Amino acid sequence: MDRIDAMKVFVATLDEGSLAGAGRRLGRSPAAVSRAIAFLEAHTGTPLLHRTTRTIRLSEAGERYALACRRILADLEEADLLAADERSAPRGLLGVTAAVAVGEEVLRPLVDEFIDRHPEVSIRLHLLDRPVSLVDEGIDVALRIAHLQDSTLVAIPVGEVRRVVAAAPAYLATRPAIRSPADLASHRIISMTHFGLDAWSFPAARPTALPQVVQFTPRFIVNTIRAALASAVAGHGVTRLFSYHVAAAVESGALRIVLRDNEHAPLPVNLVTPHGRLSVPKVRSFVDFAAPRLREYFERTRRITDAD
Repeated sequence: MDRIDAMKVFVATLDEGSLAGAGRRLGRSPAAVSRAIAFLEAHTGTPLLHRTTRTIRLSEAGERYALACRRILADLEEADLLAADERSAPRGLLGVTAAVAVGEEVLRPLVDEFIDRHPEVSIRLHLLDRPVSLVDEGIDVALRIAHLQDSTLVAIPVGEVRRVVAAAPAYLATRPAIRSPADLASHRIISMTHFGLDAWSFPAARPTALPQVVQFTPRFIVNTIRAALASAVAGHGVTRLFSYHVAAAVESGALRIVLRDNEHAPLPVNLVTPHGRLSVPKVRSFVDFAAPRLREYFERTRRITDAD
């Protein structure tokens, strides 16, 4: 059996979550999929998957092998496309990732439109609130809100966002004024993991001072942006989110941003891709399509939240 073909079957099984799903995707029987994985396990001399009647789970060795397979298959696809000089014909499966909130709200509509325009491209959108190694996990493009440390990635700037503190006007009208970070101690705080569960930091008030850290006991702790935003809009307290999260609510008057003079410097937003992947037609086409639309989106949300 061809080892590269077996690797494709193995990766498809992981992506689909079952032998039957991989078979449907590849047009093969579950028995043929099982034989391909058994071939790889015999070749490596170790179990790669733990199977039950309903689930599959990678073994420890399988996790390492899966990362290597994804890298190898991505490199082979790039080599084939470059050799064929098919730069103008995007096609194949494109892996894209982002954090859950920005992926659902911002990236997913662009993915839908891109697929409509390119019928030979399929996209697997991974929405994960954890760091993802693009090379190890076979991802072509990521949308990231952060200062980038990985020099192996190519970054295409598409905007910037701020960490803002916001509450509903009706809530603010009945509570003590919030003029400095210290005032938050007397307010109902809606907190979430990404922005600090029991403390928020703010820049130093003077060049020689230390950063300000406000400790609090939150009244509501939640693990999704959408829930924190909804509670704040409903007037149940003060929350901290990215500026693009609150832009629509600010524009409608449902939220008001406070402590503008105490905000950290904005964080950059980039589309990132491993070195060399921009030469692949499907990657280049997606970046060229998404980058200007993302720049327009983040510029519009910046103007809205700046004007509040």
